[in-house]
Amino acid sequence: MSHQLFDLRLETGPFPIIVYALAAVILVVLATRRPVRRWLPIQLLGALAGAGVGLILAWLVSDVWNSFGVALTLITRMWFALGVGGIGFAIAGLWRARAWRVVVGSASVIIFAFAGAIGVNVDVAEFPTLGSALGVNAIGKLALPAAQSTPTSTIPESLAQSWHAPADLPKVGTVGYVTIPGTVSHFAARSAVVYLPPAALVAGAPRLPMLELLSGQPGGPSNLITSGAMASILDRFAAAHRGLAPIVVVPDQLGSPQLNPMCVDSVLGNSATYLTVDVTNWITHHLHVLPSGANWAIGGFSQGGTCSIQLGTKYRGLFGSILDIAGELAPHHGSIPATIASAFGGSAAQYHAATPLSLLASGAPWTDTLGIFVIGQNDARFGVASSAVSKAAEAAGMTMHHLVSPGTAHDWKTVQFGIRTAMPLLGDRWGL
Repeated sequence: MSHQLFDLRLETGPFPIIVYALAAVILVVLATRRPVRRWLPIQLLGALAGAGVGLILAWLVSDVWNSFGVALTLITRMWFALGVGGIGFAIAGLWRARAWRVVVGSASVIIFAFAGAIGVNVDVAEFPTLGSALGVNAIGKLALPAAQSTPTSTIPESLAQSWHAPADLPKVGTVGYVTIPGTVSHFAARSAVVYLPPAALVAGAPRLPMLELLSGQPGGPSNLITSGAMASILDRFAAAHRGLAPIVVVPDQLGSPQLNPMCVDSVLGNSATYLTVDVTNWITHHLHVLPSGANWAIGGFSQGGTCSIQLGTKYRGLFGSILDIAGELAPHHGSIPATIASAFGGSAAQYHAATPLSLLASGAPWTDTLGIFVIGQNDARFGVASSAVSKAAEAAGMTMHHLVSPGTAHDWKTVQFGIRTAMPLLGDRWGL
């Protein structure tokens, strides 16, 4: 029963509708206080005051304090206003009310706040289930397949033609945590998440392409499973391609949700070496993957998207494809001066050399690389960076696709769109 409760959908299905309906019913009950002509105007004034407070709070959080590093959408701001407005309506009706109205009004404060929170979550898709909202997920430790020999050269185009799915092919892949030690980098990473598609779970499994995928900051590897729906998207892709899909490794590039080593080697941590040496060595020795280069891709969301273009260009030859979902124009750790001081030893030249635009220009032409850039239609703040970097990639000779997620912003719906629409492009490159 507890597992079923944790699986309760918070952003789709009947649950949001039930919450909204309950809030509406309570609103009607509170509005019937007699005499209505006297109390309804007072309650409406309370609602207007609350809505105003909600809009001000949203403005402060988004535009003044920049608490989340992104601008809140109009829909999210609306739900802020509605939630706090409902609370104002309830509080305004408590004065000199009967005992039962005080009880209902007090309880409605929680209901209105919850309805507002549900509305915000439907917009950003941060918590798809109750379990994810409570920090509980069903990801366990992954049982790794037997150790494989060193990969040999394989023509990717032959995979779709040569692969014959066995009768016992699983319908879905499997996901689990693994430990990837920072042997060379000494980077203190959290557990990584690995997705193995159905074709990787059978006897005589073929060597498969590999996608190294990075979450945003703050966050961690599991976010791409719980909020990004990565496994289910890849399962659907595999189902349409006889169980073939990439093996996906989601390492931790941060060390902690609130840290940002910016995917460079510095006093903040040798994140770049961890991701390009320790993680890739572990992949080669533990997973049945094709050789690096054209068969490998790196991608990520937000800070992870910035990392993908940084590492995909700086470590040329390691990754043949780059998936940048709503990445930034440059790595940052606070202001530009603070970034230069904290991770680049005070050297502005080193900082500029580590930016995606500089890396693209210095390595041109990129005729051997596929670049996929994804942005939410309503993501104004990160949209400027995505446009600039994608244009620079195209000018530098990269095979470039710029995809816009309709009606979404800097949120997990954009991530889901990005993974879903990028997979056919990557699949064509990999011969899946």
